[in-house]
Amino acid sequence: MAKEDNALSIDEIRDKRRCRLLNGLNVRESVGVEIGPLCWPLVRRSDGGEIIYVDHTDTPHLRQKYKDDPHLDINEIVNVDAVWGRNTLHEAIGGRYVDYVVASHVVEHVPDLVTWLRELAAVLKPTGEVRLVVPDRRYTFDYFRRESRLPEVLASYIARARVPQPYSLLDHCLSAADVSTLEAWQKRIDPHSVRRHHTWRGALHLARDAYENGTYHDVHCWVFTPRSFAKLIADLCEMELIDFACEDFHDTLRNDIEFSVVMRRSRDPQYIAESWRRMAQSASDATPEVPFGRARRKLEELRARQDVVKRPRRICGEHSEFDPDEPVTLPPNFDPREYLAANPDVAEAGVDPGSHYQHFGWREGRALRPSSAANAISGRAALGIG
Repeated sequence: MAKEDNALSIDEIRDKRRCRLLNGLNVRESVGVEIGPLCWPLVRRSDGGEIIYVDHTDTPHLRQKYKDDPHLDINEIVNVDAVWGRNTLHEAIGGRYVDYVVASHVVEHVPDLVTWLRELAAVLKPTGEVRLVVPDRRYTFDYFRRESRLPEVLASYIARARVPQPYSLLDHCLSAADVSTLEAWQKRIDPHSVRRHHTWRGALHLARDAYENGTYHDVHCWVFTPRSFAKLIADLCEMELIDFACEDFHDTLRNDIEFSVVMRRSRDPQYIAESWRRMAQSASDATPEVPFGRARRKLEELRARQDVVKRPRRICGEHSEFDPDEPVTLPPNFDPREYLAANPDVAEAGVDPGSHYQHFGWREGRALRPSSAANAISGRAALGIG
């Protein structure tokens, strides 16, 4: 009989979580990006395939930043392969396209959510996917905060925010508190019974510092429950700012703090909208904050099983009629002359190389330069593409 989670070691718990989050992903035969892995990468180099570790700075600076953090061993911080700072993610990884991107407890920290998601989309192959692990507000120090809303997400996008904005800092500092996850699952927590992380004076100081000096203060810029996340992403898709569909979703497990989402680009707005609607319907919204919270949660779980018709999810790496037609942008190192040299048939046809790559070459896996032409031809043959 399998041991209960509370009887497992930390390493066993992490391995169990890792297997759950990577389920269905063929890491061994794929090229992927993991953002912000620190000491606990979901994808290990020993798993096979190729993994590109990306962070906001290099390994020595990360070790310096976290040297006084009692929660991690700086010697276990992974060797960062690419630094994503003022460059784009596509530039950081050398203009490559990858099979998947994973990020655990990262999305809530990014100042400009829309641009961040668009940059993830820009590095994906036509059949690639994004896997996000997201903290659930209801069971973390964000317990007393409200879920993030569309206007503030759009405001950060318009501002091209590089640091957390004053409203994010104020919302975090005025509401973040020491909250027990187990208590949050069992009962409603009295706001006067917990220790707050900041005073209102400290909140104003950090917000002013960010506004006047552009200082980066690391906080949860965005706060989600599974339903609020689904609704927000659906709104951004409806506005055509992103084109991700929800391919899979795992609700927050009891006594845990996180949910996970598998996202994949799609050319079909109806398919996208329906996917996020299914996620919202299948996510439980019952908490101990409402009367009969536990009973309501059970009823919602039963109703979700009956009401939500799950389509077969697209398989990472396999083509589908719902896949996108074009890349988000041309790769940063795209050279029209090199593309024509690598693809003589395109040159002979006399078509514009950039237009050809966007409409055909990206989906076909065409080589960008002559040196990689042979690999691309073999790759197209393996996919059954002429």
